Amino acid sequence: MPLNLKLVKLSKEYKEQLFDMMEEWLALEQGFSPHAIRKNDYRNFDFYLDHLECREEKDGRVPDSVFFCLDADRNIFVGAVNIRHYLNEDLLYTGGHIGDGIRPSQRRKGYATAMIGLALAECRKLGITRVLMTCDKDNIGSAKSIQRNGGVLENEVVNEEGVLEQRYWIDLSDENA
Repeated sequence: MPLNLKLVKLSKEYKEQLFDMMEEWLALEQGFSPHAIRKNDYRNFDFYLDHLECREEKDGRVPDSVFFCLDADRNIFVGAVNIRHYLNEDLLYTGGHIGDGIRPSQRRKGYATAMIGLALAECRKLGITRVLMTCDKDNIGSAKSIQRNGGVLENEVVNEEGVLEQRYWIDLSDENA
């Protein structure tokens, strides 16, 4: 069954889909990725919407774009991506350009691989030609999704929580488009 997915910006039109996804996710996990969608309380929707993206660099955060992955056939959010427009020193070490996550009930269905592909198209629009993605070494599903999108392992580093993290680069230059 082909996936009918698209990345959408959050708007009032998608409030119900957001609440449904966040309630499921938070009932099962607290520290999920991308952090950008859980840094504020989604139930205070107007504030959440206004503060979802970082528009200018401050407090160690770089400008970013947040997209929700909509399964258009079922009209549900299956996940989300946070695209950092450029890397600072911290993001270069761990974090990278793209933070992504699939809600628990929708994992292992090919959504992550497809969603990363859509996110890479957004990176191209931003003029990013080399994308860094990272994942915990024990997150085999995430590593496979990155690799399926052209990710090449550069190295492994221990992040500030003491977790071994893999760093993958994806080349988006024209000759690889």
